[in-house]
Amino acid sequence: MAKDHSPANYKSFHFLCYLLFFLCFLYSISFIYYSHCYSPCSPQTTINSPPYNHSSTINLISFPSSWNQLSFSSNPPPRHLKIALFVKRWPRQNLAGGLERHALTLHLTLARRGHDVHVFTTNSSFSNSSLPYYSNAALTFHPIPPSPGGYLNQALAWKEFQIQNSSQPFDVVHTESVGLFHGRARNLTHVAVSWHGIAYETLHSDIVQDLLREPKEPRHSSFSDKLGKVVEEVKFFRNYAHHVATSDHVGDILKRVYMIPEGRVHIILNGVDEEIYKPKPSSTRSFRRKFGVPESAQLVIGMAGRLVKDKGHPLMFECLKRAFMEDSRFKTSVFVLVAGDGPWASRYRDLGPNLILLGPLDQTQLSEFYNSLDIFLNPTLRAQGLDHTFIEAMLSGVPVMGTRFASITGSIIVGSEVGYTFQPTVESLKESIFKAFSDGRAVLRKKGESARIRALRLFTAKKMGAAYERLFLCISDNLYCNYPLPADREK
Repeated sequence: MAKDHSPANYKSFHFLCYLLFFLCFLYSISFIYYSHCYSPCSPQTTINSPPYNHSSTINLISFPSSWNQLSFSSNPPPRHLKIALFVKRWPRQNLAGGLERHALTLHLTLARRGHDVHVFTTNSSFSNSSLPYYSNAALTFHPIPPSPGGYLNQALAWKEFQIQNSSQPFDVVHTESVGLFHGRARNLTHVAVSWHGIAYETLHSDIVQDLLREPKEPRHSSFSDKLGKVVEEVKFFRNYAHHVATSDHVGDILKRVYMIPEGRVHIILNGVDEEIYKPKPSSTRSFRRKFGVPESAQLVIGMAGRLVKDKGHPLMFECLKRAFMEDSRFKTSVFVLVAGDGPWASRYRDLGPNLILLGPLDQTQLSEFYNSLDIFLNPTLRAQGLDHTFIEAMLSGVPVMGTRFASITGSIIVGSEVGYTFQPTVESLKESIFKAFSDGRAVLRKKGESARIRALRLFTAKKMGAAYERLFLCISDNLYCNYPLPADREK
């Protein structure tokens, strides 16, 4: 078939090249800012700094930093809201990604605060047509058949939403990513969307993964399509009235690159249940003993999540393989516990008895897992969102090690006091692991203490729930957009 070499096509191609260069330039500036300047330059990143304080009243809508820094009242809410949640899937036991876990943790917190939460989600989220029950929580589920593509059927979900809205209007509509499509959301003034990863971030991820592919491995077919997805997002994101960025970096991108007005972008960092993830020294030795970690182990490293390529497991596999070959003491005294499952599980088994596969764990088991570690490592190659595993480990009092992506260095590992970062290369990762090994347990325990202090200040379910509650109150009534309110000043 003949190719079209018309001037119009060449112009289009050159335009896309220039646009890609421009976007990558902006991304590079942002990445440099967050990776290098952000940590020392922003008061927000001081590990043990006190909560953000204002002597005068401010308007929350224009607050430029994360709402997690603010101290909202823990008293019962001034009014109870009727909240509609649109989410593709609801978590099923330990079979849940970060978005689904965020939906559960947040809305369970809000429901237990007395708010009336209605969940519009696919009926495939529930086995045997049995809806989940949560004590002391006003959660009402509206199971919807999925679309042919497996998404939430928008027409059916919207019809059910209108039925529920007709009797008593919803005060606020919340969608986890595109649970509610922009075509439906464009006419709602009281809608907020939480982004757990945007196409712009994937450009960096794709560049990293392309650089790491084998010489004979073909480039992924979707590599050249991502730029178009970014452009499409820039076009339709504006249809949502309010945007919640789950990391400081994404908040910056939404404002600067996606050109969303600052008053419509709000940064609320993810949080996890602090009653589940906390230090439990008594479980450390028992968990290690259960899975065959000897008392003589000098360093116990942990990883958790899906064992797939884009989570960085090829990188981690090669790193451990080289480390075991290069250092005999490292090979005999370092043990790696891996919670999760996926294609790379079988490869890890080839590394020998010091690599222990635990399989998928529920929340209680995960809590014990974190407590058994000297350091938690997430080798992800996805520069998207704010990974819950970092937060779970930090709340458990464990230092963390992660890829030097802007969302991680800008919100999670903001300094060496809480852990280590590495470039997404085998050598850089190996260097960081050897550094943790040489630092030893005394240094790691101190980093873990600092990590927990930071996590308690910013990343608890209580903190996240309070921030979203105030945002939803603010969306429903401008009165609540002022900070601090008299109740916020009460201790």
